Amino acid sequence: MTRKIRAAAAIALIGATALVAAGCSAGSDAANGDGKVTMTFWHNSTTGPGKAFWEKTVKDFEAKNPNVTIKIQAIQNEDLDGKLQTALNSGSAPDVFLQRGGGKMAAMVNAGQLMDISGSIGKTAKSQVSDGAFKGYEQDGKTWAMPVDVNPEGIWYSQDLFKQAGIEGTPTTLDELNADIQKLKDAGIQPVAVGAKDAWPAAHWYYNFALRACSESVLNKTAQDLKFTNSCWTQAGKDTKAFFDTKPFNDGYLTTAAQQGAGSSAGLVANHKAAMELMGAWDPGVISSLTPDGKPLADLGFFPFPEVSGGKGAPGSMMGAVDGYSCSAKAPKQACTDFLNYMTEKPVQEAYYKAFNAIPANQSAQSVVTEPYLKNVLAAYNKAPFVSNYLDTVYGQNVGNALNTSVVNLLAGKGSVDDIVKTVNQAAAKG
Repeated sequence: MTRKIRAAAAIALIGATALVAAGCSAGSDAANGDGKVTMTFWHNSTTGPGKAFWEKTVKDFEAKNPNVTIKIQAIQNEDLDGKLQTALNSGSAPDVFLQRGGGKMAAMVNAGQLMDISGSIGKTAKSQVSDGAFKGYEQDGKTWAMPVDVNPEGIWYSQDLFKQAGIEGTPTTLDELNADIQKLKDAGIQPVAVGAKDAWPAAHWYYNFALRACSESVLNKTAQDLKFTNSCWTQAGKDTKAFFDTKPFNDGYLTTAAQQGAGSSAGLVANHKAAMELMGAWDPGVISSLTPDGKPLADLGFFPFPEVSGGKGAPGSMMGAVDGYSCSAKAPKQACTDFLNYMTEKPVQEAYYKAFNAIPANQSAQSVVTEPYLKNVLAAYNKAPFVSNYLDTVYGQNVGNALNTSVVNLLAGKGSVDDIVKTVNQAAAKG
């Protein structure tokens, strides 16, 4: 969140002014008199194999397209949405950028800020990327982004720490999860890591409780009218508070970042300082970049978010997202859509998987997935009766920010369950 990627750790960030200035080159350099094209490209992979992947991918694309030059900006995930919105609103958007979809994308489409790529989707993408993956990037009968991976969400855990606490198997219900959390506490192990400093990771607990409490029809209807009036939204808040009250999180969770450094929530799992983290399928790549040797965590496991009794959500439903990339409305169309199509080629998608430990959108490239935890993710995803995009994406940036903040306030003891619903309704009313 995504987040979903939503996949990266830290790099020395370039100031906002420099980023906007770089974005300005999109319009001025888009079509030079000599036929050469320069594009700007923003992504959120700021360190390790992910950053190296995009550098190599751009270099390889430029070698195949000698008239195209791509200038890369790697921006920390939690900073990307704000900087991108500023650039879009100022008319200095990058030519290519990470697209979350949902209400955030809808706002860009309605503002005329995105390129319609419907007529430029290549043969590989058409034949190897599922209709379901594209569905999240469709609006008004047109396609506005190219999918590159799928990111179902669930709980990532250390098998070694589970064994150390005497836990056999994985929990399938909330009661079982709570029992396992107590076993971890009894063994002196921090049960769950959460990067509440970044707000959205804590709010994802509410998202998943809402997915259990609310039916698919309610979630979809709310995306249309942005009215959080159904009682399931309050029930989700009550379930979230009850879980928070069990004190399942790491020490200092309110000041813990999600993906930056060994002390982040992903870093705590990577270094066996905490047993679990709720996160999307980009998390293995982040975790691997934060282990002591920079390699994948050997004992990493995955299980879907547990079922919660009494809710209206279909059992097995998952939170999840498709990560993709859009072209801005002012980008050079041929060069930009060629680059998007290049991202979906099988060799590129296989390299993407190796860099991020994330599930590639190209189905022919999914055969390279060997990790048991990712196979478990795919199995749960393929049989899920409903997959919802992350709520801060589905309901747009204003409502999403209000939702994330109000859940963190609940976690910090500064707000109530009623405040969550009240706050998001107020944000929705403001438009």
